[in-house]
Amino acid sequence: MSFVYEEEKIMEFLLQNKSEFEEYLLSEAVNVRDKIEEILLIGNVDLLNNAHKLIRYIVEQNETDMITFAEQEGVTWATHSLTLSFKLEWIQALRRTLWTFLYKFESAKVVFSESKTFFELEKKVNEKVDVFLKSFFVSYSDYKDKLILAQQNLVENLSVPIIPVTSTTCVLPLIGTIDNSRIRIIEEKVLIEIGKLRIQTLILDLSGIIEIEVEIINDLLKILDGTAMMGCKAVVTGLRPEVVTKMIRSGVQVDNRAETKGTLQQALKDYLVVT
Repeated sequence: MSFVYEEEKIMEFLLQNKSEFEEYLLSEAVNVRDKIEEILLIGNVDLLNNAHKLIRYIVEQNETDMITFAEQEGVTWATHSLTLSFKLEWIQALRRTLWTFLYKFESAKVVFSESKTFFELEKKVNEKVDVFLKSFFVSYSDYKDKLILAQQNLVENLSVPIIPVTSTTCVLPLIGTIDNSRIRIIEEKVLIEIGKLRIQTLILDLSGIIEIEVEIINDLLKILDGTAMMGCKAVVTGLRPEVVTKMIRSGVQVDNRAETKGTLQQALKDYLVVT
């Protein structure tokens, strides 16, 4: 006997047994069932309604809309940092539940064609569930990467806050520790912003830097050289005694690269002229 796929009859059978289907699904998804309200509250994700939507896509073999739905779900779960293990458990429970009810559907027929019909039916279900899971996880991963990149860019911008004080003068207050990674970010941000904002005077305030390695000092001097090459005057303020001592002992000089001021306030008094 050839396999006949009866999607309309299957959907009718599932709708007639909707309540029983949901009860069975919840009994299969042991860890998720107590989190349904929480997931709805956090991410506005209605797991039961979405389960019925996915079941329809699977039964009707509507792969196009199912993939779109999976991608939307991936973005939602990534945006709200919902637990991935819950999603995986829920979909696998949905798979097992659908298998069970498809078997009941076949068993309810007057003539049950035994294993072959059910095997073909199960194969179609598995293929679509696997496609959904793959599309969901790819979408989740891609969007999560975008979120991480956006957060990194935000952190980088906050770690190098170039503040305009006039149309041609900006202040860059550096606070905390400067390591190799951060000095590269500072270099890139400074040179880009000088070109973009047409900065003529950049005041680098180092009063928030407690300790700095000689290697990083040399990198900082290279940034001052780059600033000059961009046609921008650099003013360094707030050098702490311990930092100056380290610079003297290592033979590092700032004078020929930038003007120095004791405090940021002194520099602003000299350069804060609205143009």
